[in-house]
Amino acid sequence: MVREWKALPLVWFVIILSLSIIGILSCEKTGTSPVPVRASHALPEDANQPGRADPNDPNDKRPLRPLHKHPAFKERTKERQRMVAGQIQAREVKDPNVLKAMRTVPRHAFIPSNVQRQAYYDYPLPIGEGQTISQPYIVAFMTEALKLDPNSKVLEIGTGSGYQAAVCAEIAREVYTIEIVPELAKSAAKQLKKLGYRNVFVRAGDGYFGWPEKAPFDAIIGTAAAGRIPPALIEQLKGGGRMILPLRGRLGFEYLELVSKDKKGRVQRKKVMPVRFVPMTGEVQRPEKKSRE
Repeated sequence: MVREWKALPLVWFVIILSLSIIGILSCEKTGTSPVPVRASHALPEDANQPGRADPNDPNDKRPLRPLHKHPAFKERTKERQRMVAGQIQAREVKDPNVLKAMRTVPRHAFIPSNVQRQAYYDYPLPIGEGQTISQPYIVAFMTEALKLDPNSKVLEIGTGSGYQAAVCAEIAREVYTIEIVPELAKSAAKQLKKLGYRNVFVRAGDGYFGWPEKAPFDAIIGTAAAGRIPPALIEQLKGGGRMILPLRGRLGFEYLELVSKDKKGRVQRKKVMPVRFVPMTGEVQRPEKKSRE
């Protein structure tokens, strides 16, 4: 009995070794791996998709796109689908990237709780500090006008709640957004971070001067109405880039104006839609300096 008891492990070892060799050969034939992946080593959902960076790899220079882990992305999805179908697609917004972004970004997460019930209605809503979140259709229209792609670098003037920046961030590589009201800049940055928008960068300051150290930009979007286009924004727009912003005329009428700059730096401007936005404040309110020439 003693000899049999000592020999038993050796027999089992031979059997297990034989089965392991068979298993390895079988895996080589089928192309599968015999090594199990531990849960602690599993990559985050979608982390290995093309165009999405691995935050744990300092050498990975791909953009830090949102991972959509926050519960808000799974809330009220049917309302967003209805919003896109009835308010946006019905008005000829066709860019599939824009439509997807509008279906994805939880607008209700960017507005105060007392008006969240109206989050997907067809009009602007107050967000505090005398400011508003734009009508969904206007957000989609302006985003489409920029013709963003996954490599675009965007400058936004007027962060507000952060919603427009989030929509752009679903498509573009990076979004730099400036808000003149410090309280709104702080709250927007906090909410964008909470929702996982790692490719949006918020600054409190006067958007009149743009963000020169990050220029040039492929696209610039303004979400507050001014009487003129700040010269710095024209300068910071990349050749071949596009800018859209609301401008106020002499009689008080406001229009979205689409500005394009060709590769030689020549600028073209076109009025595309009558609108109504909150006014841009800061340096732009001062009288324009006239040339002495």
